[in-house]
Order: sequence, then structure tokens, then C-alpha cells
Amino acid sequence: MGEADERVDLVDQDDQAVGTVTRQHMRAGNLWHRTVAILCQNGRGQIYVQRRSDRKDLFPGQYDMFASGCVSAGEDYEAAAQRELAEELGITDAVLQPLFKHRYDGSETRTHTWIYRVRWDGPITHEDGEVAWGGFVQLADLLQNRHRWTFVADGAAHFAALVRQGLVG
Repeated sequence: MGEADERVDLVDQDDQAVGTVTRQHMRAGNLWHRTVAILCQNGRGQIYVQRRSDRKDLFPGQYDMFASGCVSAGEDYEAAAQRELAEELGITDAVLQPLFKHRYDGSETRTHTWIYRVRWDGPITHEDGEVAWGGFVQLADLLQNRHRWTFVADGAAHFAALVRQGLVG
């Protein structure tokens, strides 16, 4: 089954499941669904930033400070976070720290997203097709380059919420 055929739970504005559709149908209608976003920081506090593959179905080629993705139909948030972390960064044995749930209502995607943090100083590997480039970046450099790099809209909103809550910085 391809990514477009992946099944996702549709949810209402309060994150209550109301049905299941293909990812392709969800994208086409910009329907409410669940996602996860994992901020990866090393022991020096640097944040892992990645440039998404040009083949991604949403925000291709843009930068993101999260490993992120859709929660599959019937999957819970934490299992999805573990799966996405493994798929995008090759991290399989890190402890996830749940931070908060963030609601995002954008013109390209509408989500309920659980934001997690992981501390990681081990190797990072990218799955073919997911990530075009990645590296650890100092927060000051990330903030300085935020207008030079094009960041995914939902990730930028999640990151702004992290900063407002004093969870990075």
C-alpha cells in the first residue's frame, strides 16, 4: 500500500474520531486528522532541522524542526510518534517526552498534533524519500535563519507554541 492509500482517522475540531479515509482523500479535502511532531535535541540543546524530500505530498522541499507525520487509522499518538521517529531519523530506542497537544487550522492541513521531545546524541539515518538533508542547529541560528529557509507552516506554528510556553530557548 502506498502513502496515498494509507488510512487515517478523520476527527472533528475536538479530536473525536468521526470516520476513516485514505490519506489522499484527507489531503484533497484538507480534512481534520491527527498527527505527531517530535522535536529532537542533542545533549548540547541543538535542534535537529531537516529539509523534506521534494517527493513529499505536503510541503515538499521545505524545512522542518520536527520529525512528523500522520497518525494511521486506529493508531495512538505515541505509537505514531515512535514510528515517525524511526522512519525519518532512524531513532528506535529513545524515550519520548510528551509536551502538549496543538491544534492547527491551516489552508494546507488541519490537525490535532501531539508534540513530543526526544534527547538524542546517537546516530541519525534518513529513510529514502523522507528527508533530503538534516543536521543539528543552534537555536540562535535557527531563529536567525527562519526567514531565509522556508519552514513547513504547521511545524512553524508548533515551534512558535513551544517558544511561547518556554519549552525551548
